[in-house]
Amino acid sequence: MSEEKKEKNTEATEEVLEEEKKSEKEAKTSEKKKKKDKASAKIEELEKALAEEKDKRLRLAAEYENYRKRTSNEKLGIYDDATAKAVEQLLPVADSLTMAQQSMKDAPDEFKKGFELVSSQLAASLEKLKVEEFCEVGDDFDPNIHNAVAKIESEDFEENKISAVFQKGYKLGDKIIRHAMVQVANCD
Repeated sequence: MSEEKKEKNTEATEEVLEEEKKSEKEAKTSEKKKKKDKASAKIEELEKALAEEKDKRLRLAAEYENYRKRTSNEKLGIYDDATAKAVEQLLPVADSLTMAQQSMKDAPDEFKKGFELVSSQLAASLEKLKVEEFCEVGDDFDPNIHNAVAKIESEDFEENKISAVFQKGYKLGDKIIRHAMVQVANCD
């Protein structure tokens, strides 16, 4: 073979080798890119799964907190209802003590003192239970907490004022245990 042919063959061989190297590099680059894309996709998938788990955990924690608050409020409500029912049963005794004290004008001082002590003990017990008496002569009439059983026209009182209290009202916080029975002055 002539030298010129050898040189052409060599050049052709070198070109083929260079093209093979390029295609190998491209293949490796393509392979690396595919691996990188797969890794990126896997990372995205894992991040999405992590975000979902965080969301689930946060929702579960919020549900638990709501449950805890709700049951706590229910327990307090049950306690208040039970207290109100028990106090409701004791109110006739309180009324009887009040009426007995009012009718003891001519009784000996020892009897009066004894009734006063028992009444103050009952009042202290109701106070410990956070039960409050309400309704005094001169208060504004409120149909939500007062039960009007009589009305009068009087110049001594303004319009819709309580002129007489027949039975005290009792409440536990905002819960009315017993409405007050009253007489209302100058109402329509």
